[in-house]
Amino acid sequence: MDTAFKRFGRLALFVLALVVGAVAGWMVFVVGADESLARLLGIVLAIVVAVAVGRLGANVAGSVFAPYNVAEVGVEGPITRDGGSSVPMQPGTTPADAIVEQMERADADGNVDALVVRLNTPGGEVVPSDDIRNAADEFDGPTVAYATDTCASGGYWIASGCDRIFARDGSIVGSIGVVGSRPNASELMDKIGLSYEQFTAGEYKDAGVPLKEMEEKEREYLQGIVDGYYDEFVERVTEGRDLDEETVRDTEARVYLGEDAEELGLVDELGTRDAVDDYLESELGVGVETREFEPQRGLASRVRFGAQSLAYAFGAGLASTVGADGLGFEFK
Repeated sequence: MDTAFKRFGRLALFVLALVVGAVAGWMVFVVGADESLARLLGIVLAIVVAVAVGRLGANVAGSVFAPYNVAEVGVEGPITRDGGSSVPMQPGTTPADAIVEQMERADADGNVDALVVRLNTPGGEVVPSDDIRNAADEFDGPTVAYATDTCASGGYWIASGCDRIFARDGSIVGSIGVVGSRPNASELMDKIGLSYEQFTAGEYKDAGVPLKEMEEKEREYLQGIVDGYYDEFVERVTEGRDLDEETVRDTEARVYLGEDAEELGLVDELGTRDAVDDYLESELGVGVETREFEPQRGLASRVRFGAQSLAYAFGAGLASTVGADGLGFEFK
């Protein structure tokens, strides 16, 4: 639906509702009243009714003739399931589940014809990244990934599920790889006179626990998990970007500036946000008006987010995400 027509439709529907409300209020409260005081009160009530009906009409007009036809969802900061980690989350980080929810809400909005996924993330947890990618992939309409500062690892995993990828000249793009890490505190345990003893059922149940020296068979087992994630990453990029598997593997998890990423086929086009709008206008055949869909935070969530952001400001970069068992797998 043309943007100008939507604006006219909203205005016409609002004026119609205002007139209907005014007439109805006048007939009920003014025409039917006899005494002068009653008529004065009736006029006031008629105005109130007119305003109320007008506001209702404005809401209906906003729904029927929405001022937007493109949804934008931002993926900012490290990607985690719920926005938390073993260290306070980075300010601007949005939980993956909330991002998926906004994409699904945009898809269900009849006024939304296209989706822009704005990416500024170094990556993060594997499955949450995949959930966001799937939500973008399942969106019914054109999807565009727009890389701003950084679109690496899990961020690129998400971008590869979109129909088209835009980036800036100075954007950092790529890092198609997976990392699994664990601290090794076994020597520290020896120095302070502590030893590790754990009762498990299953040979590899405590593989990766940092309080003991890792055996070679455990190392091979965990490396196999990392390799499996990497193979899946390569497969997703190969299919999503229509690239040769060898080309993707040859990147060896390197990051590239926008121009180099475009030459390799990791990015379709370089440009600003205006270039994204120009592309969508050509795809949709109408003017583009964008609405940003953002997660709704309750009071408790906002307080927690503020406290974590403050703590992060004092301790940013001091630690990486580590799972409860001392081992974490992430796109990095």
